[in-house]
Amino acid sequence: MTRSPKIDASASDVEATARAEAEMAGFTAERDACVARCRELMAAEDPANGIFHAAEIFRLRQDKLRLEVEMEFRRKKINRIRLGMEDTSIPTPGGLPF
Repeated sequence: MTRSPKIDASASDVEATARAEAEMAGFTAERDACVARCRELMAAEDPANGIFHAAEIFRLRQDKLRLEVEMEFRRKKINRIRLGMEDTSIPTPGGLPF
């Protein structure tokens, strides 16, 4: 009978998971700050007086999307660690898996 990967979690796996979760929390805070700032800028725009913040709003939206991708990568990394999969067991693009 084999043991569950969750039971055999080593200290390095727990540390890696904690580090990835901390990074994910940081990305979440940054994303929320981007969204809040974007809303502020959109509310501050006044087309009648020629006040526009399109460039900064665009940059903030790009940052938000980038942070969401980073969060997704961390979530998948956490899941791989919890399932007991090693990062090195994933074949590299263009390489043969054997």
